[in-house]
Amino acid sequence: MARSVRDWITASLQTDEVLLMKMLLPALLFALTAASITAQTAPPPPSSTTVLPAADCIRTDRINDWHVVNARSAIVRTGPKNYLVTLKNDCPQLSHPPGLIFRTSPNHQGLTEGRICGSIGETVHSRGQPPCAIESVRLIDKVHYNQLSDEAKRYRKDGTMQKH
Repeated sequence: MARSVRDWITASLQTDEVLLMKMLLPALLFALTAASITAQTAPPPPSSTTVLPAADCIRTDRINDWHVVNARSAIVRTGPKNYLVTLKNDCPQLSHPPGLIFRTSPNHQGLTEGRICGSIGETVHSRGQPPCAIESVRLIDKVHYNQLSDEAKRYRKDGTMQKH
């Protein structure tokens, strides 16, 4: 049975399409697999908030010095360790005396009780003021602490503010 030219061209094109698909499909699968492996083994993107290990967290029962540096940051000292606490938003109420009150994340209570590590849900506030969400907590050296202390607003025992 003789095939028409049109049937022959149609069959030829279908054969070429099938051949092309057979060649492209493995290459496409290889590319997708390689991309998947790369995505799984790539390091996580850098985070602005790194949670401190429990041993390095702020022990709230050992705070012996603190200063509100500005509306978004405070410094805290617990003996030999110095910390910079950065807030998610401006918190101008934080500077009200008599001091800072830290709250651990409800998700971590019991695990890091009395420790502030920079975890989601941790807050700081002054008495009678709304809580301010903590964005990050990081250790800083004594020189950096002293520099920030010089810039900070600090309250005297009588509740008045002095500028260092």
